[in-house]
Amino acid sequence: MKYTIINIPKITDIRGNLGVIEKDTIPFDIKRVYYLFDVPSSAYRGGHAHINQVEVLIALSGSFDVKVDDGTEVSLITLNKPDKGLMLNKGVWRELENFSSGAICLVLASDVFDESDYIRDFEVFKKRFS
Repeated sequence: MKYTIINIPKITDIRGNLGVIEKDTIPFDIKRVYYLFDVPSSAYRGGHAHINQVEVLIALSGSFDVKVDDGTEVSLITLNKPDKGLMLNKGVWRELENFSSGAICLVLASDVFDESDYIRDFEVFKKRFS
């Protein structure tokens, strides 16, 4: 499976909601956390695949679309709820686009940054994973 939607546990009361990521919420050890913000609505991010790294993307604020391609099938997922995470498995091409004003994308990654884990050429990706 190229992606999975993960439900982030939340605690709700009259003061508002609290999202909780702990223990087994994310099915891998988190080694890197980063976030995207102030992305212009006409811009896109991503445009790559990982050879080994797994990531979970969460829209903490606003919304954006994630185009997911495993080499044979393309899906478009809209993220707009901070209690839903999109887990992208290794070998999945991703493009993030259509960012709303104020959108924040939190990324939880299974590994630290390693440029050699990236495939940034779509034709190379297709040859490797199709």
